[in-house]
Amino acid sequence: MTDSPEAKPVEVERLKRRPQFLFVRGGHAARKKTVVVQGRRRAAQGRVGAGFTATKKIGNAVVRNRAKRRMREAARALLPLHGKPGCDYVFIARMDTADIAWPRLLDDMEAALITLAARLTDTGQAA
Repeated sequence: MTDSPEAKPVEVERLKRRPQFLFVRGGHAARKKTVVVQGRRRAAQGRVGAGFTATKKIGNAVVRNRAKRRMREAARALLPLHGKPGCDYVFIARMDTADIAWPRLLDDMEAALITLAARLTDTGQAA
């Protein structure tokens, strides 16, 4: 058995506290039409951190909750494939996140994660 990323599923843990979100904000970001994904490498290796947020700008509580539910489900499918172990990601909802077609949301999130993967594996990680 090889130690390739496909052989072992990546364990994902939730980011829940404000300092965790602020830490990730200092890293890299990939902006797409339906979502903004921020990522930053952390000291603890092996796990992927994921946090989700939606501001009041995108709508009332119902819309914000729907957007976050959709992002969580998309991240559940995509982070084991494209998330880098030892990195934290914050997914920020945009105006279209709650209502856009599901395949489009998946495409945007996947493209953002691929873009961040390239930036986070560079040796010159901005802190």
